[in-house]
Amino acid sequence: MNMLQFLGSLELGLLYGIVALGVYLSFRVLDFPDLTVDGSFPLGAAITATLLTLNCDPWLAIAGAMIGGFIAGLMTAWLNVRWKLLHLLAGILTMTGLYSVNLRIMGRSNIALVEEKTIFTGIAAGPLPLLSIIVLVIILLLWRFLRSEIGLAMRATGENPKMALAQGICTSRMIFLGLGISNSLVALAGALFAQSQGFSDTTMGIGTIVIGLASVIMGEVFVSRSRIRLALAACVGGSILYRLLISFAFNVKEFGFQASDLNFVTAFLVALAMILPRLRKRADA
Repeated sequence: MNMLQFLGSLELGLLYGIVALGVYLSFRVLDFPDLTVDGSFPLGAAITATLLTLNCDPWLAIAGAMIGGFIAGLMTAWLNVRWKLLHLLAGILTMTGLYSVNLRIMGRSNIALVEEKTIFTGIAAGPLPLLSIIVLVIILLLWRFLRSEIGLAMRATGENPKMALAQGICTSRMIFLGLGISNSLVALAGALFAQSQGFSDTTMGIGTIVIGLASVIMGEVFVSRSRIRLALAACVGGSILYRLLISFAFNVKEFGFQASDLNFVTAFLVALAMILPRLRKRADA
């Protein structure tokens, strides 16, 4: 792996680290397996790309993407809370519908942003420094939020909904808010991805949930879930580690991996990340 590939892996690791933070909020905090992210990631990219082609300010385009992601999360929550659909089914329905929505927003299957002004335009060092700052700010804001009264109520909803309801917490509102914020973060990642990579495509969200879960699980191998600040940082660290491992696997000729083997390598890494904590517990026992 050369330096260019290493920096590229870091950049993608930070981008998908934001996805991992959104997945952590739904998957770990709310205990809600949300598949909407496969649709909200390209939704953020689609909204951003379309607005940029209309000469919109890049930061306003990102804000629009986050609003779109928030609405997508609310739709999944509405199907689950109001109509009692299973978590997975609600997410799948929203994700499926978003594919057509993304096509409608862009007007075609992909948009190139090579000549459009982005938030990274004019930065000689490339997207990496600004991405690092954005990720750090998101971690700090999420940490403060999860320690606030509303954040504690959301965590209680995920831990024990019946007990939270008995304590006067409106669990349905917590689900709406949590899924909205989660998918807003994922859409933000999609918006930043489109601006840093220079394109938006309707198929770019395939496997996003797997990458997000892989990042969360790999981060938890090294950090305890009980400490929120460390757990949030571990999500981003797990995303970077995942990208570095993927890059390493495809650059070692002895492994013989090809581009078509990406899903297999991902599945292997996720399985390994889930097995390692159990092996460690057995060793400690």
